[in-house]
Amino acid sequence: MQAPTDDGAAVTFDEATATRLLALGISRRRFMSYCAGLASLLALPQAMVPRLAQAATSTTLPSVVYMSFQECTGCLESMVNSFAFGGGTTIDNLILNMISLDYQETLMAAAGDQAEDLLLSLTDKTGYVLVVDGSIPADGDSGYFISGERSGVARFEAAAQNAALIVAVGTCASFGGLPKANPNPTGAMSIGDLMNDLGISKPLVNVSGCPPIPEVITGVILYYLSKGMPQLDSLQRPTVFYGETVHDGCYRMSSFMEGPLAQAFDDSNSRKGKCLYQLGCKGIVTHNACASVRWNQGTSFPMMSGHGCIGCSEPDFWDRLNAKNQKGFYVPITTGSGHSRGLPCEVCHADGDDYDD
Repeated sequence: MQAPTDDGAAVTFDEATATRLLALGISRRRFMSYCAGLASLLALPQAMVPRLAQAATSTTLPSVVYMSFQECTGCLESMVNSFAFGGGTTIDNLILNMISLDYQETLMAAAGDQAEDLLLSLTDKTGYVLVVDGSIPADGDSGYFISGERSGVARFEAAAQNAALIVAVGTCASFGGLPKANPNPTGAMSIGDLMNDLGISKPLVNVSGCPPIPEVITGVILYYLSKGMPQLDSLQRPTVFYGETVHDGCYRMSSFMEGPLAQAFDDSNSRKGKCLYQLGCKGIVTHNACASVRWNQGTSFPMMSGHGCIGCSEPDFWDRLNAKNQKGFYVPITTGSGHSRGLPCEVCHADGDDYDD
């Protein structure tokens, strides 16, 4: 069976895939429209749409091993719950089901020795995608994380050896997150830092956020399957999703420079959609796709709900020092006024921009 793309190209689906699409209430044309939208979101040319579709429906997808360490399960719940909208018949649900998620301790039935044997058998092979959720105590002998009679360091090191790609999902895995926050009693560290300490040289993509946006996780995996490694920023995050700040796409942005600003969450300016900067919004220094991709299948994002960004996709967001060296999600970054609100020019302007504008 064939489905046309917007440019007239045809993608052939096998009978099983076509049947599965229809069973989920998804027409082939709707699926191709989804792939076209995903290509646009990933800044890919429309010529890549057939490859995205083939990657999403391939029967030879690599095995995905999802391991959890010091985490709260929020990242996994974010993914799973988002796919439940519309009775579980969303296209994202199809993508999740077509990924060969072979190991995930919360979702799978296996436990104990059976689960450990499964993990060892999967990681003895090569080419799988290793998804890691949560930070790991740096000292394997500390006793802070033990599972299957092995420390977190030992479990990760063994699983990483044969992985083709490592995806650190969530801010805990990407940057240490809450477990690493001062005073960091467990010695928690990010997956990237642990890889450096262990001398593991594997492709790493950080998908930060507390939790991350589920469509970003889906998009990163599909991009990798169809085109290889995405372009990354200095923090190993894909620039297609983390290349701009939340502030850049926020509808409240227009009042940031000229005012007025909201002074309380229930004041008239807040209700009129004015900027929440004075209430501690960290969107101007936070790189994420919240304002463009949004949450709950594009329904909303924090500022649309009247709450400022807490900066959860950035390193050390729990310990950020704001105005007057104070910590706190509701403390403004600075107390300055005028065009920049006291922020350095480079926060809002890329190198080469005219700072006088």
